[in-house]
Amino acid sequence: MGTPTAPRTRGVPRWVGLALLVVATVFLLRAAKLVLLPVTLAVLLTFVLAPAVRRLRDLGLPAPAGAGLVLVSLVAALLLFGSTLVTPAATWWERAPANLQQLMEALERLRAALFGNGQPAAPAASPLDDAQLQEQLRHEGMALTRVVLGQFWYFVVCAAATVILLFFLLCTEYHLVWRTMLAIGRPRVRALVLSGIREAQRDIGRFLTTMTLLNIGLGIGTGLVLHAIGLPNPILWGTLAALLNFVFYIGPVLMAVLLLMAGITTFDHAGLMLAPALAYLALNALESNLVGPWLMGRRLRLNPVFVFLSVLLWGWIWGMAGALIAVPMLLALRTVCRRVPRLRVLCGFINEVETPPQPFGPLLARRPPR
Repeated sequence: MGTPTAPRTRGVPRWVGLALLVVATVFLLRAAKLVLLPVTLAVLLTFVLAPAVRRLRDLGLPAPAGAGLVLVSLVAALLLFGSTLVTPAATWWERAPANLQQLMEALERLRAALFGNGQPAAPAASPLDDAQLQEQLRHEGMALTRVVLGQFWYFVVCAAATVILLFFLLCTEYHLVWRTMLAIGRPRVRALVLSGIREAQRDIGRFLTTMTLLNIGLGIGTGLVLHAIGLPNPILWGTLAALLNFVFYIGPVLMAVLLLMAGITTFDHAGLMLAPALAYLALNALESNLVGPWLMGRRLRLNPVFVFLSVLLWGWIWGMAGALIAVPMLLALRTVCRRVPRLRVLCGFINEVETPPQPFGPLLARRPPR
């Protein structure tokens, strides 16, 4: 009589372990935001600024001096540009509580102008109601100020860490790539990794440079149009338009809402109330549908579905900064997918949407490969 055999147990499918690993990685990225966000920003900026440091090194300037020169120039330009926005931003911030009350009154005027006065007007607020409203606005303004100050200090810490790490990465970029190549034993894998690094540097650098030029043009156009309409502080609004346009889909919607609120609180006529938001949407549509695709070229075009999903994912993980780097991260993922055979099918989905060369009928009629 043979010995009894243990019943067979089915192993866990491999995809379950991969799914759990992906979920754990996403939550780890979200929990480690304070550390990983400056590192990611510094690496992406290294892709953009490293070619300039290499050119200075070829001209005889040492890498630390070249990195310092490039970084100081970048920070000085940002500070000089930001200093021009302090006064208009402070003016709008001081008027924020009063603008909220004006917004409610202007919305009622806009409704009456667009839809008529068929409904009876609301009774006028009593002095007590006005006093309670002012007190509530004061408390909400103080709470908003505390939140903004907390976010400001977090921004300062994150920016300082990013700048310091960026300096070290620019100084040692060539050394790090060289050591990475030495650590890889197989020549074929070494060539794939090196070509992937250079392709990611080229694509991300070209994308960020092109987007910066496009957004500067959009900001200048928005400022000029808003100045012609008569909206106060057009330089501030043009700068916001340029900055928010880096965040795909979410940024333009937020900018249009802000301009709608500014138009409602500034003008009395219904047409002028809507004019700032409509003018910005027209300029944004021109940039995103005509000028942007022409300058980007076919190489950098991506599937809009994956762009939107990337913005949602990284925005949920790291907030506005995550939404800002969502497209560069998608470009880096596409570079990896091109060099990993098992991920090449994903690369086909990430690339720009193409019209199928043939209908589905012949594909379905084909005999599946063995």
